[in-house]
Amino acid sequence: MAEQRLGMVIDMKGCIACSSCAMACKIENNLPDENWWNRVLTVGGENRDTPSGTYPNLSMESMTLACQHCENPACTRVCPVGATVKREEDGVVLQDYDKCIGCRMCIAACPYTGVRSFNWEEPKYCLPFATGDADVPSHQKHVVEKCTFCNHRLAKGEAPACIEPCPARVRFFGDLNDPSSEVSKLISSRKYQQLLVERGTNPSIYYLV
Repeated sequence: MAEQRLGMVIDMKGCIACSSCAMACKIENNLPDENWWNRVLTVGGENRDTPSGTYPNLSMESMTLACQHCENPACTRVCPVGATVKREEDGVVLQDYDKCIGCRMCIAACPYTGVRSFNWEEPKYCLPFATGDADVPSHQKHVVEKCTFCNHRLAKGEAPACIEPCPARVRFFGDLNDPSSEVSKLISSRKYQQLLVERGTNPSIYYLV
């Protein structure tokens, strides 16, 4: 077992679907215009922020979705050049842009739809200058991208950029292998769900319900 297993816990009962986490991710990682590594989805009607059902019996929930940094990732097994790798020391799944050949096998193998993006053209930006951290790798044409848990921040002992801006304080990050960590205490004391556990991936994102 790895020394660490870094993961995230999200309290869905408290999420207000403000998209602060998604925007913080986009700015911190200087994401191209069309790319979102973290998205806020509506569990309800066909469109975002619309409920399901018939008035007055309506229901609507929100869910944030990004790379699940699986303990048993399907993406790493299919990459022919080793561009998609799981870091053994902490379980973070990363994408090496310089190795990526754009075959998109990782996208096809990943059971979590939409957590990866592919740059079909040279990345374009709405601002004439780069945002975020200077240590973020430059985005390239014909490569796959995804959430890195803000690897550049982890290197400095900081949490991913999506954690701190959350106004409802429903996002938590830490070592799932450490029973004394906040994330471990949360999933041991609350009911939770993981996405598509039947696929055997054992995702490192836990949703408190």
